[in-house]
Amino acid sequence: MRQLDKHYIGGEWVAPAGTDVRDIVNPATGAKSGTMVLGTEADVDKAVAAAREAFESFGQTTREERLALMERVIEEYKKRMGDMAEAITEEMGAPKAWASGAHAPSGLGHLMVAYEALKTYSFHEDRGTTRIRKEPIGVVGMITPWNWPINQIACKVAPALATGCTMVLKPSEVAPYSCQLFTEIMDAAGVPAGVYNVVYGEGHSVGNAMSGHPGIDMMSVTGSTRMGAAVQANAAATIKRVAQELGGKSANIILDDADFEKAVSAGAVGVMRNTGQTCTALTRMLVPHGRMDEAAAIAGQAVGAVVPGDPNKEGTTMGPIAHSAQFQKVKDMIEIGVKEGARLVVGGSDLPAGCPEGGFYVKPTVFANVTPDMTIAREEIFGPVLSIIGYEDDEDAIRIANDSVYGLSGAVQSKDLARAQRVASRMRTGMVYINGAQGDLTAPFGGYKQSGNGREWGDHGFADFLELKSVLGYNAG
Repeated sequence: MRQLDKHYIGGEWVAPAGTDVRDIVNPATGAKSGTMVLGTEADVDKAVAAAREAFESFGQTTREERLALMERVIEEYKKRMGDMAEAITEEMGAPKAWASGAHAPSGLGHLMVAYEALKTYSFHEDRGTTRIRKEPIGVVGMITPWNWPINQIACKVAPALATGCTMVLKPSEVAPYSCQLFTEIMDAAGVPAGVYNVVYGEGHSVGNAMSGHPGIDMMSVTGSTRMGAAVQANAAATIKRVAQELGGKSANIILDDADFEKAVSAGAVGVMRNTGQTCTALTRMLVPHGRMDEAAAIAGQAVGAVVPGDPNKEGTTMGPIAHSAQFQKVKDMIEIGVKEGARLVVGGSDLPAGCPEGGFYVKPTVFANVTPDMTIAREEIFGPVLSIIGYEDDEDAIRIANDSVYGLSGAVQSKDLARAQRVASRMRTGMVYINGAQGDLTAPFGGYKQSGNGREWGDHGFADFLELKSVLGYNAG
């Protein structure tokens, strides 16, 4: 039983100001796995004060000093990779192979990419006698989600360290174990007191206190669009910068000349990874109307190979939904899809066979003959549910793909690269994968429209953490 009974403030584990605690539930069993102290406004005030004090010196550190610090963090992270994977399996139900092969390495990957980017990143630009400086913005408040817990912590902490910012982090109250472990890593690496602070708690209390705090210069948040809007509204009074990575309903356009068997199979299985709890998941598959039945058959067969179950059991390829409220939402959305007339190819809202009792398990689900106006085609489900939608021609596919309040990710499949490039250029989304291209941690990550603003990852992820200062006459001599 894990106990998260202290916050990390000013380089120390400190007793909380309040006494309320929250049970942490293992989604694989539905049983209590630990407790977490709930932070208060007083805890946030203390953390912000520590961060502001630390910024006076850390904001003036050299590139070389920050590189040395990041190198120590990377080395400590490597020592705890196995522990990190175990924590993620326990807190949000990722299968062991997925936790050790994707989740834990993603945190290390962001640290290493930022470290390499820092080596050559230019913090100034000269234009005649004027020098344009890029200076750390100050204290950054961070709110991170439960679906990719260490990935989202690392991709915020890494650029903050690289640019000289200090921070106050509120991890997800659903999945805080990976944050506890990461904090131990930061402490072991000798991060200066007050540079990195953690206050556990819930959004309506700690999150609100952070986003409205006059001592926090920027908020960097990942979560639902509803949460992002609330943070932005609360931050408005203090005119602080708000960088957001929010929801998605991404389209995977499979053109008529694509390798259909390969494209449909890979697309369907991809939606099921991480139990569909990925904001960039390509949950809308667009295929020509005349090939709907073919696509449905291929997707159904491919998804049949996905094995839901106990994430600690060998052979499991899809674990549970991370918490009970999301579990109920996914089941409800599947039932709405059936009610609105989509054709259920495989899956459904009933529990999969052979899964542990009490766990939050759902079947990998594929709907065909989905129309763009259906709820399952428009709202983010955040579960292992694929909607296959028909289109007339390339223009129609582009129109359907862009007919969304979201714009986070997307994909195009075609044997004609030039054709795929043309379609990709028309998609109003922050990233597009052509023909199954692999992810790239150096490429900017973020979205258009209600999928957020700002960008994370790599050197592009530094920009939101920096302020521009024009020093006129700097080079006059």
